[in-house]
Amino acid sequence: MSRKGMVFNIQWFSIHDGPGIRTAVFLKGCPLHCPWCSNPESQSKDIQLTWDRKKCISCGACISACNFDAIHMIEAKDLSQEASSKKIIMIDGNRCTACMMCKNACPKGAIAYEGYYRTVDEVMDIVMKDEPFYLESGGGITLTGGEVLSQPEFAAELLKTAKLKGLHTTIETTCFGPKEKFMALLIHLDLLLCDIKHWDSEKHEKVTGVPLGQIYDNIRSALQIPGLDIIGRIPVIPGFNYTIHDAEKMSEAISGLGISKIHLLRYHSFGENKYELLNREYLMKGTDSIQKDDPFFLEYADVYRQSGLQVL
Repeated sequence: MSRKGMVFNIQWFSIHDGPGIRTAVFLKGCPLHCPWCSNPESQSKDIQLTWDRKKCISCGACISACNFDAIHMIEAKDLSQEASSKKIIMIDGNRCTACMMCKNACPKGAIAYEGYYRTVDEVMDIVMKDEPFYLESGGGITLTGGEVLSQPEFAAELLKTAKLKGLHTTIETTCFGPKEKFMALLIHLDLLLCDIKHWDSEKHEKVTGVPLGQIYDNIRSALQIPGLDIIGRIPVIPGFNYTIHDAEKMSEAISGLGISKIHLLRYHSFGENKYELLNREYLMKGTDSIQKDDPFFLEYADVYRQSGLQVL
């Protein structure tokens, strides 16, 4: 029996997370809590129930079905929120066992869940369905999340199996985790996409919850591996790292690490609805997305180019 891991999505025809046509496997669990995260369902390592207020008719069937007193209904006004129904369902994650009794009882499908266990073999069976596209385009598999290092043994076995099947392998990672676990992934890897969110460790820790030291140390170690392609990925976030000064300092830090190629990932709010489904507040609400032709973004990106970095 192959190793099991917690997955929350498998996305076919991914073209932005490595070369060619790829299948992206999203793993659950992340030690960071970035307020702009577009996959908030990825942060917890556990299965999570979601509630869609647009579908809910406030019938209480979910409450009756729950044997663990994990679901309660409150007045919408208590949360100062507008709602399509007069009641709001609250799911207590500390009591919920993800038994799915509430989901099965809901007559309108308002309750769903994020996360499911899959073995390496089960994931690879899904991935290999698109083998002809990988062969034609030079694509393969990308592990992302969440944070891959939250499930290092599962990720390593997936990558090893993919390499044995001749696939190009990529991970997208914050690089935050024990060095030995990180290095164990890299021996099965063709491309490392490493997130670099800020140049100032104090600000990085205040906003994301973790310091930069271990991240930078792991990146330096990865750069010592012959033949491993490495691209830095910078989420460009208003109010966090979106100033010319930040671009100058980020360029200096990235060049100092030894990285020569970067992606600039422009902020968007596509994941905002997911926070509502999880009964969580979206802290970036009201922040405008950054457009690729925004004059300031073009100026910001040019700072990296002028420093000698290749902006892909």
